[in-house]
Amino acid sequence: MTKREIIRLTLEGKTPPYIPWSFKFTKEPAEWLCKYFGVQDLDIPLGNHLLNLGSDIGFFDELPHSRFRDVFGVTWDRSVDKDIGVPVDSVLHNPTLSGYQFPDPSDPRFFSNIESEISAKPELFRVFQIGFSLFERAWTLRGMEDFLMDFYLNPDFARELLSRITDYNITQIRKALTYEIDAVYFGDDWGQQNGLIMGYELWKEFILPQIKRMYDEVRKAGKFVMIHSCGDVDELFPDLIKAGVNCFNPFQPEVMDVDAILSEYQNRLCFHGGLSIQKILPFGTRDEVIQETERLLKLGKAGGFILSPSHSVESDTPFENILAFIEIAQKQQGYLNITGLEQSPP
Repeated sequence: MTKREIIRLTLEGKTPPYIPWSFKFTKEPAEWLCKYFGVQDLDIPLGNHLLNLGSDIGFFDELPHSRFRDVFGVTWDRSVDKDIGVPVDSVLHNPTLSGYQFPDPSDPRFFSNIESEISAKPELFRVFQIGFSLFERAWTLRGMEDFLMDFYLNPDFARELLSRITDYNITQIRKALTYEIDAVYFGDDWGQQNGLIMGYELWKEFILPQIKRMYDEVRKAGKFVMIHSCGDVDELFPDLIKAGVNCFNPFQPEVMDVDAILSEYQNRLCFHGGLSIQKILPFGTRDEVIQETERLLKLGKAGGFILSPSHSVESDTPFENILAFIEIAQKQQGYLNITGLEQSPP
């Protein structure tokens, strides 16, 4: 079986021969690993199962002083966070779209790596990514405080902005679906360490109708829907399942009971993540990382689980801890037994 087939089995709620994984890293640890493995592309030495395609957050024009501008016109400061950065201005200073021009969702740059990546790694599960897919795109354009206030003070504008972002994404999805992809991955943070940023009622009123439109576009094409939302959002799982979500990431153990949730949603929702980047990875010993990784692999044996740290691994994680969870994932007997997938651990 290929890794692509293993992920499909997992998303369909069936029991795979081993627990698949897909690991991501921020800039500095990615550089450590590239140097360690002597490569520029980490998918193969890591044994990743997901092939991430597209440009999930848009393209940045470099400006002076570690600042970059995305395709929506928002400027980001990357002096500290060198992967995404922090938005330092808003584009929509007033609650109106008058005079604002959305970028081209079919810009060839969003799709430029799809054919070459699929050709280089045909055995991986192909995931087209749309980052900042709704709420995050709205608040980066408007400003977090202003957009949260818009829910109450300017609700018609809030609906219009979210609807226009959805229209933009649907156009991009339709273009992505002309390629041989397997899933669309939507990134959109709704949660905090305790509950939703905007609360359930506002989420249901403003966010849910728009994500259903996007997810329907993917599901009617016979593809899988994968989403990312940081924070304590497990109250949304029933709604997300009804909306068509197949896989949820990052599955944070700091804010969710991963053991209970995996059991509760067995065969209804797949989870991708589970390995703590707030506690175990940065502050645990190598042995503790090994124990927790093995525990998660055992927990996921019934299916519906893709192993991963609960977010891209940060530079505060000791390198030996990074190598530890990679090694344990690759040592799974079912993985080593499948012809063509055997690979020596790091």
